[in-house]
Amino acid sequence: MGANPTVIKEIESLKGDLSKIEAMTVEQLRTTLRTIRASAKGRKCELVSSLKCFLENKIDGESSQVIEQQVSSTICVETVSAKTETEPLSNEDQVQNLNTVSDVQLRQRNKRTSSSKSKTVDGDDKVVKKEKLSIESDEVSVGNLSRTRRKVSSKAASITVKTDDKGAEPWTVLAHKKPQKDWIPYNPKTMRPSQLTRETKFMKLMSWNVNGLRALLKLEGFSALQLAEREDFDVLCLQETKLQEKDVEDVKRSLIDGYENSFWTCSVSKLGYSGTAIISRVKPLSVSYGLGMSDHDSEGRIVTVEFDSFYLISGYVPNSGDGLRRLTYRITEWDPSLSNYMKELENSKPVILTGDLNCAHQEIDIYNPAGNRRSAGFTDEERQSFGTNFLSRGFVDTFRRQHPGVVGYTYWGYRHGGRKFNRGWRLDYFLVSESVADKVHDSYILPHISGSDHCPIGLVIKL
Repeated sequence: MGANPTVIKEIESLKGDLSKIEAMTVEQLRTTLRTIRASAKGRKCELVSSLKCFLENKIDGESSQVIEQQVSSTICVETVSAKTETEPLSNEDQVQNLNTVSDVQLRQRNKRTSSSKSKTVDGDDKVVKKEKLSIESDEVSVGNLSRTRRKVSSKAASITVKTDDKGAEPWTVLAHKKPQKDWIPYNPKTMRPSQLTRETKFMKLMSWNVNGLRALLKLEGFSALQLAEREDFDVLCLQETKLQEKDVEDVKRSLIDGYENSFWTCSVSKLGYSGTAIISRVKPLSVSYGLGMSDHDSEGRIVTVEFDSFYLISGYVPNSGDGLRRLTYRITEWDPSLSNYMKELENSKPVILTGDLNCAHQEIDIYNPAGNRRSAGFTDEERQSFGTNFLSRGFVDTFRRQHPGVVGYTYWGYRHGGRKFNRGWRLDYFLVSESVADKVHDSYILPHISGSDHCPIGLVIKL
């Protein structure tokens, strides 16, 4: 069957004037993306970005004959197939997996029947490799630690997709309702220090509120292997896994090789809620769960591991909730208990607390401070408690110390295009004991990694 000349003509016209894409309806975008075998899922902004990336990086240099063959092939497949694929329309007020499309998914060609097992992304130019990956480990001794440098090899051809335009990187534009004149937006491409050499002893820690781990692992385009290969972390802390205890062993088998030490705690008072974990390729000296207080430990909010040089806590601080119903509990019971627990640990060695602490501490940490004075996470009471129980007791907000006038968010609500326009909150932190604050080489945010309403954050600390 021949290709529809009208479709080919439309694609050629889009190539000549990318601004036309913005004027297309959602249905027109989906139809065009399906025609060129690109992902047709997500909100309009994501569909526009996907189509632009394809036209800018894939069609350039191809003849209309090649395009016609591609369109013709797609039409034949769709005609012969007895199974019609239907895709639900996205709704910004519905569940996360309709709204959070991974960084790779936005720019990949739609999946074809093949033996592809995983996809990797490499550096600033995204490289999608469609073949099962083989992994080689190169262990580097770091004192009592073993840092495994993982190498990925593949014989498959790669597709390079650039993400240089501001629309694809909204975090590079200052977004704040009440900006100060010296504030600038956070850009991890330009604001991160150079990497440490292998001769330097250090650990690389990452933390991520995944807002449901099983949903993330099932998300098309997401690869735990890809994340590990690109970031090369030693330890990954997770919050809001929403797992039940019966699910943990199955989920462990879905994770990457090389991180053999993982520790999970789940909510038992409310199933499928909260939950934290620590996944590490360095074996800790000890592990503990909770704060040791029954009033606080039924929701699976704390995991602590002990390494040679410090304690590491993965924490998920309770949200004050709708109507601030848990505000009093949060500021009079939870925060003081967590603070006291950290100070007790600090008697032995320095402490690092990471996770979703559910507080935007200063006005620079939230897009719309005036409009959220009585919103959970930005009340005066929560902000004061954050300062009193943590910062005033000698724990350092590492990102803010490194970037005092920088606007960087880690959470974006699903409504009102929060992520599209970078209207967010900084709720995720690495707090460290003052005694090791000077050993922090880098405290950073990875806003380009989607899959959750939060993005990962990281810390590189010298040992």
